[in-house]
Amino acid sequence: MFNASFRAKVLVPVIVCMVVLIAVTVFVVNRRVTRQFQAEARETLATADAEFHNLQKNRSDDLLLRFRNLPNEPRYRAAFQLGDAPTLHQPLADLLGEQGADIVFYATNPKKVLASEKRDPAIPMADFETAAARALQQALGGQETVDTVCAGGRLYNVVSIPVYVDRGLIGALTFGLEIGDTEAQKFSQLTHSQIALLASGHVIASTLSDSDASAQFVDLYASYRPSDDAGGSPAGLKQIVLDNQHYFGRAGRFDSLSGDRSLGYVLLSSYEQSLQALEETQQVLLGVSLCAILLGAATVWLLVSKATQPLRELRDSVEAVGRGDFTRRVPVRSHDECGELATVFNQMTENLRESHAQLEKTVETLKSTQAQLIQSEKLSAVGEFVAGVTHELNNPLTTVMGFSELLQKADVDEQHRRHLDMVFKSAQRCQKIVQSLLSFARRRQPERKPVSVNGLVEAVLEIVSYPLRTGNIEVVKQFAADLPMVLADAHQIQQVLLNIINNARQAMEAHQPRGQIKIITEVRKPNVRITIQDNGPGISEENLRRIFDPFFTTKEVGKGTGLGLSLCYGIIKEHGGSITPASRPGEGATFVIELPITYDAVEPAETLPASEIDQQNPNEGAGRRVLVIDDEEAILQMISEDLNSSGYQVDTATDGESGLRQLRQNHYDATLCDWKMPGLNGRQVYEQLRATHPGLCQRLIFITGDVINEPMRQFLESEKRPCLAKPFTFAEFHTTLKAVLANQ
Repeated sequence: MFNASFRAKVLVPVIVCMVVLIAVTVFVVNRRVTRQFQAEARETLATADAEFHNLQKNRSDDLLLRFRNLPNEPRYRAAFQLGDAPTLHQPLADLLGEQGADIVFYATNPKKVLASEKRDPAIPMADFETAAARALQQALGGQETVDTVCAGGRLYNVVSIPVYVDRGLIGALTFGLEIGDTEAQKFSQLTHSQIALLASGHVIASTLSDSDASAQFVDLYASYRPSDDAGGSPAGLKQIVLDNQHYFGRAGRFDSLSGDRSLGYVLLSSYEQSLQALEETQQVLLGVSLCAILLGAATVWLLVSKATQPLRELRDSVEAVGRGDFTRRVPVRSHDECGELATVFNQMTENLRESHAQLEKTVETLKSTQAQLIQSEKLSAVGEFVAGVTHELNNPLTTVMGFSELLQKADVDEQHRRHLDMVFKSAQRCQKIVQSLLSFARRRQPERKPVSVNGLVEAVLEIVSYPLRTGNIEVVKQFAADLPMVLADAHQIQQVLLNIINNARQAMEAHQPRGQIKIITEVRKPNVRITIQDNGPGISEENLRRIFDPFFTTKEVGKGTGLGLSLCYGIIKEHGGSITPASRPGEGATFVIELPITYDAVEPAETLPASEIDQQNPNEGAGRRVLVIDDEEAILQMISEDLNSSGYQVDTATDGESGLRQLRQNHYDATLCDWKMPGLNGRQVYEQLRATHPGLCQRLIFITGDVINEPMRQFLESEKRPCLAKPFTFAEFHTTLKAVLANQ
C-alpha cells in the first residue's frame, strides 16, 4: 500500500468511509427533503415575483396617468413656452409640492436643463440628471417614458413627459419619485414575502432589519443570472440565514432603459418550520452516521499522516521560497507522485531564482519609463493651459492695438507718433506669438494641405525667440526665395522643427556661453530641404545611432522623456520625407529634413498690410447706425470712437439681453456681436434674431477673442456670417463692415 501512488494512499480509504456517510445521511435524507423545499420555495417565489412585476407595471401606468396632462395646464404651459430659467423655478417648486415628487426638472432639446427643483437638499441633482438621460432622450423624441434609475445611492422612478406648444415639441418635464422603505413594505404585504431593493451594490430598502442582511442580499444579487429564471431552474434559489431564520431567496432585475444591471431586488421565502422537521430526522440518523464518521476519520488520519509527510516537507520549502530563499530544495525519497512533485518543485525554484534577477532589472527599467511618461503629461498640460488663456489675452491685445491706432490719428507730435507706432507693432508681435503658441498647443486631427516651409520656420522661431535671445544664441536664416509648397500638416511639422531647435538650444546653453543656429531652406528636387545646424557640443557616434529610439535620452531624469525625436522621425516618415542626423563631438550637430514638393499647390494670396489699404473715409458712415454688443467696456469704447470718427451713429450693449432689446426697438444698418459673453452668447443672440427678425441676421458680424473651434467654424460657414478674430486692425474691421453694408 505504501508503495502505491499517492492518489491511492488517500482516496481509497476516504472513499470507503465517505460512501457510508453519504449513503445514510445525505443521499437518503437531505437530497429528497432539499428538493421538496426547493420546489415549494420556487413556486412561492415565482408567484411573488410575478406579482411584483405586475405591481411595477401598475405603478408605471399610474405615474404616466398622473403626470401626463400636467404640461398642458395653463399655469405651467406659459412658463414652459417662455423657456426662461428664473421663471421656471416657481412652477417647478409648485409641481414638486402638489404631486408629491422628490425631484423635478425641465429640459429643452438638445438635453439642456433649464431649471430644477428637489425636495431634499442632499439629493445630488447632477447624478439624477445623468441617470435620467435615457428617459429624457425619449421624451425629447416625443415619447412619454417611465424608467427606474439609481442616483446618489437612492432608487427612483423617473417619469419624463414631452412638452408641446402649438403642436410643437419644445422640451420635456421629468419627475423623480424615490422608491424606499415605504414602497418595500407595500410590496411585501401584497406579495406575502420579504423583499429588499438594491442598486449599485447597496441595499436601498428592505423589509428585514437584520444587520447581516445587507451583505447577504448583495451577494445573492451578485450571483444572479437571467438564465436562472428559465424553466424554474434550482440554480436561481439561494439559502440565506437572517436573524436565526432560514430563507430561500431569488433575485430579479428592474426594467431599465439603460439596461443597468445593478438595479434589482431580492425576494425571500422562509422554510424555518420545514428545516426544524429535517433537523429532528437528522438527529435520529446521527447515531448511525457517527459510528461511520469516527471509523472513517481514524482510518483517514492514520493513512494521511503517513502519506502527507512529503507534502509537509514541500510546505516548509514553499514557505522558505516565499520569504525569498531560492536556494531551498526538497529531498526526493520516492518515485511516486510526491517524488515527481518534489523534482518539479526543485526545477521551479531554480527558474524562480533566475526570473527574480531578471525581474529586478525590469522594475528599474519601468521606474525610468514611468518618470519619462510623467514628464510627457506635464508638457501636455502646458499646451492645454496655453489654449485656455488665449481668450483672456486677445481682449486686452485688441484694446491696446485699437487705441494705439486711434491715438495715431490724433494731432500728436512726431516723437509721440513713433512711440504709438512702437506700441502698435509690439501688440501685433504679441498677437503673432499668441497665435503661434495656440496653433502649436491645440490638439487637432491631422490635416495635410499645401503649406509654405519658410512660413512654418518663421512661426516656430517666433515661439522660441525669447529663450534663444536670453540664451545668447544667434539665429542665421538662409531661406530660398520662391520656395515651392509642400503637402503637410503644419502643426506636426512645427512640432518637429520646435523639438530640434529646442534640443540644439539646450545643448549649447549647457556647454558654452554663446551659440549659433543656422537654418537653411532650399530646393533639392523632388524635395524641399530644411537644414538645421548648430555649433554646440555635438553627439557621440554611439548616441547618434540611438537618438530616434523611443525613451532614449541623455538628459537627466525629469528633464526629458526620450520621445521627442522618436515622434519627429515618425511624423516625417508619414509625410513621405526623411530626417537625417550628422554630428561629431565638439563640432555641433546637423539635422537635414526633406519633404516632397507639391506641384499642384496654389500659392496663397497675399494680404495687404494695413498701410496699403484705402485710408479711412470720415464720411464713410454718414446716415448709418451701428450696434456693438460686447462685455468688454474698453472694446466698446474703442470701436465706438473709431466708428464715430467715420460718421457712424453708434449704440452699445454690454450683454446679449440688452442688445436684443435695442435691436427690437431701433433700426440698425449693421450689428457687431461678441461670440462669448455672460448670459446670452453671440450664437444665442443670432438664433433668437433668426426666429423673430430674420432680416437682421444678414447684417450681423461676429467678433471673438476665443479659439475658433470646429463647431463654431461649421456654424459660421453654414450661416455665411463673417467673424473678426481679436485682436484685429481697424483696416480689417472697416473692410468687413463695408462688405456687410454693401450687401444690403
